[in-house]
Amino acid sequence: MAEGPPLLEVQNLIVRYPVWGGILRHKVGEVRAVDDVSFTIEQSETLGLVGESGCGKTTVAKAISHILRETAPGVQMSGKILLNVGGQQINLLELSRREMRPYRSHVQMIFQDPFSSLNPRMTVQEIVERPLKVHTDQSRLQRQNTVKDLLERVGLQPEYAMRYPHEFSGGQRQRIGIARALAVRPKLIIADEPVSALDVSVQSQVINLLQDLQKEFGLTYIFVAHDLSVIYHISDRIAVMYLGDMVEQGDADTLYNQPMHPYTRALLSAVPQPDPSRKKEDRIKLVGEIPSPIDKPSGCSFHPRCPIAKESCSIETPPLEKKENGVAAACPFT
Repeated sequence: MAEGPPLLEVQNLIVRYPVWGGILRHKVGEVRAVDDVSFTIEQSETLGLVGESGCGKTTVAKAISHILRETAPGVQMSGKILLNVGGQQINLLELSRREMRPYRSHVQMIFQDPFSSLNPRMTVQEIVERPLKVHTDQSRLQRQNTVKDLLERVGLQPEYAMRYPHEFSGGQRQRIGIARALAVRPKLIIADEPVSALDVSVQSQVINLLQDLQKEFGLTYIFVAHDLSVIYHISDRIAVMYLGDMVEQGDADTLYNQPMHPYTRALLSAVPQPDPSRKKEDRIKLVGEIPSPIDKPSGCSFHPRCPIAKESCSIETPPLEKKENGVAAACPFT
């Protein structure tokens, strides 16, 4: 792992989506998508961000990549997203769309759906070349050569550059998305569930490709997923979210083998194990449904479903505290 200051620091990030209603479309509520989330990521590290659908993982990813305001008008954000560039920390959350442009090449994103994230009217050459046009002063010939080189690095033939997205399989399209993200040599790549839409046999190929590219270019990843087995395979550290809150984070091996938060234990117990002797009783079954982020429970957001919850859990919001095994968990009773 690289020495030096963290590449990225997220401090007390809060994101609220307005809920509109009524005949005159006025604000009737808000979705508390992300509640006071903080974490850091070091140079050349992979941080796995995991949790159930709707827990706020993608919202965090879009906030860091500075595309949330473009995709969700009226969204309210506070806190700090500090990117270390050239020895300086830049708070991305304070930047306007124009001010963000010089730093856009440092943070790139690989999207979940390879079918909708590529423009069907553009050739592969145009798709991968677009970031080079915006962020570099390369000539047309240089851009063409760069695109060919990128396609080879992600396992595609250079002659595929003149084809359109509909001519490729899902795994090949995701490789095109990876090539596009690599084009401007970013410091940080945010992969938002990049393998969830792919066949299981293709998932491992894409994950291995990402790991090879990380070694080759010294990349830093934030890998968003809901599958803990995938997260464990690729991550150095893991951060677990539930209903907009960060409930546990720490070293991948320790967190996977010695989880401290009841929610993390429930997630891990649901991971299929190729062990016939394992009893079904070993699985932790959570009661009830996930509460609505519009009307979050008071105190610990997990307490209505927690098997070890006490009366105080509904009153006080527990902070992340480091446990004996080194992981930080938002639960005082573990």
